[in-house]
Amino acid sequence: MDKNILLCVSGGIAAYKAIELASTLKKAGFKLKTVLTDSAQKFVSGINFAAITGGTVHTSLFEDADPIPHINLADWADLIVVAPATANVMAKAAQGLADDLLSNILLAHTKPVLFVPAMNVHMIEHPATQENMRILKERGNFIFEPDLGLLACGYEGKGKYPPNPEIVLAIRCYLEYPQDLDGVSVLVTAGATAELIDPMRMISNRSSGKMGLAIARAFALRGAKVTLVHALMNEAPPFYLEETIFAPTAQMMMVATLKAAKNADIVVKCAAVSDFKPLKASTQKIKKGGNLMLDLVPTEDILAQLGKKKGKKQKLVGFAAETEDLLANARKKLESKNLDLICVNHLDTAGSSQTSLSLIKAGSAKNAKPIVLSGDKFDVALDLVDRIVKL
Repeated sequence: MDKNILLCVSGGIAAYKAIELASTLKKAGFKLKTVLTDSAQKFVSGINFAAITGGTVHTSLFEDADPIPHINLADWADLIVVAPATANVMAKAAQGLADDLLSNILLAHTKPVLFVPAMNVHMIEHPATQENMRILKERGNFIFEPDLGLLACGYEGKGKYPPNPEIVLAIRCYLEYPQDLDGVSVLVTAGATAELIDPMRMISNRSSGKMGLAIARAFALRGAKVTLVHALMNEAPPFYLEETIFAPTAQMMMVATLKAAKNADIVVKCAAVSDFKPLKASTQKIKKGGNLMLDLVPTEDILAQLGKKKGKKQKLVGFAAETEDLLANARKKLESKNLDLICVNHLDTAGSSQTSLSLIKAGSAKNAKPIVLSGDKFDVALDLVDRIVKL
């Protein structure tokens, strides 16, 4: 990705994790320059970032090769990322103080800044810190909230530096999209359901949950309150979702989904739900060599139920994975299940990090060409979410 990222590291114990962030961003194709505060240099060295990024490292307003580094660095950056962001740095940014290189850059920069707070739980919960973060957000900046967990100081709670891969996804989002979905409630389903044959065996499918997770991330990073109802997935849900519900069977997913959908402005049904389940699961493991005869019965059609119960202002988006007659089958599903939008893909994308979705809107002419979104699933999800919001 040919974008300029100015990575600014302030003096928290998590400063060492910014080295990995720099490496990850470099591998992703971003152009990088680094700014270290005086406090950050107590934890990490500029040589680490210079070696990893191949870009310049800046530490002083008055002792830089550039006579006006704060202006030129601010102009150069497509996005400034402050990671970790200490309470002190955010306080200075909120109040417009400028007493070092970083704070001067933040005043000179005319685009949004991404702050990644990491600190003691009491420090981040302090009313002054909360007020400063509110001010920064009101001015159009992005705050990537910290994770919950055991902190370096020994306390446990909110304040943990978030996983670097999640920060990179946030950067990819905020380079193109605003954090503009505050107050919007979204339900996303993801993953492959599993129907038990016996305590060991099950009927499932090849869905990895990657597309559903990408959509949930894209909505949440845009500011929406996201509830994720998921079955089996290849990775854990991100920590910043509003609610996560594990529903591994079709029956459990139906109950959880219909309940959560009542309060959702947007529902995206992306989970791959089994169409059939054994009439009766064995309570004991069936021994190898024995006869295994399965009587299968249909599962409930969750998407059809969502379509019947859809509120007047609610938007319902469905997915269709096909191997033949993709568009014809998708149009039938779009109409029969009362959807606002359907996303159809070929089954060969299951489990892959890449996808190709054909989008068909309700009410579109039968001969109208669908919109095709192709590429990395997260990039596709960002585009898809933007289109859903504009429905």
